[in-house]
Amino acid sequence: MSRNALYAIIAVLVVGGGVFAYQAYQAHEEKERSLQIQVGPNGVKVDPPSR
Repeated sequence: MSRNALYAIIAVLVVGGGVFAYQAYQAHEEKERSLQIQVGPNGVKVDPPSR
């Protein structure tokens, strides 16, 4: 197997790992809601995270 083919395989694996990590991060962020504070004309609204 040529050196270029090995580099290509390594690049594909690294990119695939990055995509997997990003998708796992997005799934985690959807599950964990953060504290939201809104300031508007009706005053301050605080939306605590749901557990």
